[in-house]
This record gives sequence, C-alpha cells and structure tokens, in this order.
Amino acid sequence: ATETQPQPMQYSSYGAAGSPTKASAGNHLQKHRPRVSLIAVIICLLVPCLVFLVVCGSLSFFAIRHMSPALTWIAVGAATLILAWGYAFWLGETNYWHNVLPGIELQALGSRYNVDPSTTVGEELMDVGTVLFSKGTKLDFNRSMGFKNVDTYCVAPIVMGNTTVPSYDFWAIGMDCCSGGTADFHCSEYQNPHARAGLRLMREDQRAFYRLAVEQAEAAYNLHAKYPLFFYWMDDPFSELKSYFADARKSFLLGLL
Repeated sequence: ATETQPQPMQYSSYGAAGSPTKASAGNHLQKHRPRVSLIAVIICLLVPCLVFLVVCGSLSFFAIRHMSPALTWIAVGAATLILAWGYAFWLGETNYWHNVLPGIELQALGSRYNVDPSTTVGEELMDVGTVLFSKGTKLDFNRSMGFKNVDTYCVAPIVMGNTTVPSYDFWAIGMDCCSGGTADFHCSEYQNPHARAGLRLMREDQRAFYRLAVEQAEAAYNLHAKYPLFFYWMDDPFSELKSYFADARKSFLLGLL
C-alpha cells in the first residue's frame, strides 16, 4: 500500500507574523459570513436616494419655507433619519470590530499555562489567545523598541530571567507608550510585579506595524525573532477578556443617549 506523506503544517492568520505560509484561520476560527438579503440591500440603496430627492426637491423647487409647517417637519424628519442611520451604522461597525469580534476570537482560541519563553517557541502557540508564563518571566526593557506611523507601536521581549534564546518569539506590546528612539517601554501593566500573563493581539490592522517594530529591535540589538507573537502584558487576562464585551455594551448604551 502506498503511504500517505504528511503535509506541511499551515499556520492560521492568527499565527506569528512572518510565518512561512499564509493560510486562512483554522476550522474552529473560520468566519462564516451571513447571506446578504437582496431586499435589505435594495432598501439601503433606495431609501437614502428617495429621502434625498424629497428633501432636496422640496427645498429647491417648492419654496418649502413658505408652505405648510407640516411639510417643513417632513423635511426635518427625513434629515434626522439620515443622520441617525449614518451614526448607527458607524457606531455598530466600530463597536463590532474593536470590541465584539476580538472578544469572540480570543474566546475561540485556547489558553496555555506555565509557559517558559526560554524553552517554548512561537510555533507551539499559534492557536493560543491567553498565556500565563512561568514564574520568573519578565519584560526585557533594555531591548524594547518602537515603530512610529502616526501612532507609535511599542514592543518589548518577554524573557525568562537573563536567559539568551535563539529566537525571541514572545513580545509585549502597547501603543503610544514609548518614545520609539530609546528603550523606554511603559505599556500595559509593565510596573505590576505580579504580571506574567499575556492576552493575544487580534487586530490585523496593527499586527504589521508591531512586526516592523520587532524588525527594528532585531537590527538594533542583534537578536532574532522567527515567529513573533504579540501580547498585552497583564496580571489577569481573563478579566480583561470579559471587559471586551462590557465595553461593547457600554458603547451601545452610550450611543442611545
């Protein structure tokens, strides 16, 4: 019988930046897009056009200011309807992408405990969202770096004591909490002596900039990061995970005001 050769492992989009292959997320993280309703699309396209025609036509050709107050209120109502729809769409999209989706994806990823960054490589934690590192793990502030692109994307290696490793794959991150030019990382709970856990970065739009910061650190400090993974440094990542959904509810309630 012919033996089946094992296929090379493909890493999901939540794997390390710079992985040798780029594939879609694993089956447990596939995003199933809902079917688009044709009626909903037609309504979204036609209703704003109709409102525009009514309001603009009334104000332009029918001297609405000199006609009945009822017609004036119709125009005002149509204008506020457009503003409300636009604001609701913007707030809903922002709330989903910044709060709800990262929380859902982090829940779908696994957790790993007692991780020693001196003996573990990034390849082993591709599907992990929450990491509790071994006792003695700390941030290497002397090898921190920042990359500036409007905002400053700050990184610092997560290390075990003073151990030197072939590849620095675990990095604490933060935005606008370092100067970028010197080693002055002060992000998240960097001063908390009990912090030795990380919550995975899920923002695809930010990952590339943090990767560039790591590349600068590689050049500046003569180190190597083959499969860099990015984490928010903290003491209790599980409470932080719950805050994603709390922030989503708060944004929704504030939007009603």
